[in-house]
Amino acid sequence: MTIARDFFAQDAVRVARGLIGAELRVGGVGGRIVETEAYDAGDPASHSFAGVTKRNAAMFGPVGHAYVYRIYGLHWCLNFVCASEQPGSAVLIRAIEPLYELEVMRARRGGIADRLLCSGPGRLAQALGIDGAIDGSPLDQPPFALSEPAGPSPIVAGPRIGITKAPTTPWRFCLAGSRYLSKPS
Repeated sequence: MTIARDFFAQDAVRVARGLIGAELRVGGVGGRIVETEAYDAGDPASHSFAGVTKRNAAMFGPVGHAYVYRIYGLHWCLNFVCASEQPGSAVLIRAIEPLYELEVMRARRGGIADRLLCSGPGRLAQALGIDGAIDGSPLDQPPFALSEPAGPSPIVAGPRIGITKAPTTPWRFCLAGSRYLSKPS
């Protein structure tokens, strides 16, 4: 069943946990979400912490839309805007288990091992063909297809990765035992 836009009208932590096990496709390419991170406007590690900018404007827009940005000038990252009561909240999609259109992903990623195709936010964006053109796009319309998890997923929570502000905040969520994570949980 498709995830309704109102699912994203919750706080970022709930959305991040709730997305583990969901299926994400972009233009038919994708898989099962196995790793997420939550960010909100009160979080010093969040792009929204200092307020609205041209770069983060989508984070302050309607829930259930994409926030796509470039990191280090090299890699695109996909986030889902959430928490209508606290604008500026989003969930970073860190990793998926590749399931659909693997040949397309392999071609985009240069033929690396399947375990690494979508293991990390930059790799995931490259494999799914995500770039700034879909920033602000609704998640319940093409090119996105987002389906609810088939059932409850065993989740491990821990500190977020690759940040210097609030690094110990336990807002990273992983599918327990997944071999497709960006880093072990």
